Order: sequence, then structure tokens, then C-alpha cells
Amino acid sequence: MSQPPFAPPPAGYGQPPPGYPQGYPPPGQGYGMPPPPGPKKGMSGCLLALLIAVPIFLVLGGILATLAIYGTRKYIANAKTAEARNALAAIGRDAVAAYEREQGGATPHRLCPSASRPVPVSVASVTARKYQSSPAEWQVDAASHAGFACLAFEMDRPQYYQYSYAAHGRGAAGDGIEATATGDLDGNGTTSLFTLTGKVGADGALVIAPSLVERDPTE
Repeated sequence: MSQPPFAPPPAGYGQPPPGYPQGYPPPGQGYGMPPPPGPKKGMSGCLLALLIAVPIFLVLGGILATLAIYGTRKYIANAKTAEARNALAAIGRDAVAAYEREQGGATPHRLCPSASRPVPVSVASVTARKYQSSPAEWQVDAASHAGFACLAFEMDRPQYYQYSYAAHGRGAAGDGIEATATGDLDGNGTTSLFTLTGKVGADGALVIAPSLVERDPTE
């Protein structure tokens, strides 16, 4: 069965204009020409999301790094303050032991007299650094049976703090002691201060305060 003939193209369809080179398809939108280019594609969604996410990650990373550094410094400072707390607690125990030793017969208890100087002498020696004391510094009052020599307290390891000891009275009710640790861990000129106190009660016993008084402990 024969196919019906196609309808003839309209006049001029697919025909080149006069003077157009032979063998080339006719110009313009028509038979034999490629379709016109479509609209340009925009930026891909992945690339756009990446450009938005990178600055956010950078900002968050900077914040987290700052917090990590601060947390590390805080941890190190707290670890160093343990020295002051432990040392003062030891001085308190030694003061009680020395007070109990200072008796015989009718002789009442006696507090160890004050130390003539702190160890080290200057707080600058422990400013943003450790200080290695010598045994002689702790025994400077041995001849007068006073201070750290009377307490039988000394430190043989490098220390971050300057330690002092003072007695108020000889051992009557109301008399007491005070020991301090002074430091400047970060070297900014602001010192930290830890204070331990003890007091002789009406029953004649030397009682050490249950907690320290602390001022700017991480300085």
C-alpha cells in the first residue's frame, strides 16, 4: 500500500539566500540547522553549599580552638595550685604535731614561733617559674627553734609558691597560727594567695581551719 506523499515545504523553506555558498546548509532556524543553545546552567548546588559551609566551619573551628586553649591553661593552672593546697595542709598537720610536742610536766603547749623569712625570700623567684629551694632556707630558724625548722617542714622539689608561717601568741586560748602560699603563675603581676589558719580553743587544743581562704587562685 503506497504512502501518501508529504506536503511540500513552504516556499523558501531550507533555501539559501542568493549568493550563499553552495553545499552549505541554509542559514537561520530551519531544516538542517542545530537547535539554538539552551539557557546557561547556574552554579551547582554542591558548590554553593560548600562556599557557604567553609566560612562557617572556619569560624566554629576558631572558637573551638580558643576554648581548647583556655581549657588547657585552666587545667594546668589548677594542677599547679594543688601544690599550694597540699603544702599548706602539711604545714597545718606539722603545726599541730609540733604544738603537741611542746609540753612536758606542767609546761603548757607552745606554738612554733614565726618564721623569720618566707621561702623563697622574694615572690619574684616564683613569678611564672619554679623555684628550687635549699634545705638551709627551711632551717634558717633552727637555732631559735622557730619557723619551718620548728615545724619540721620543708620542700625538696621545685615550687611554684612562696611560703610563710606566723604564730600569734604562744599557745593560750585564742592564740593561733597563719601559713600562706603566694604565687604569680602567669607572671602578670597579680598574685594569688592561699591562707591557712589555726586557733587554740578553750580546751587547749590547736584546731586547724577545715578549708583555706583563697584569693585569685589561678593567677
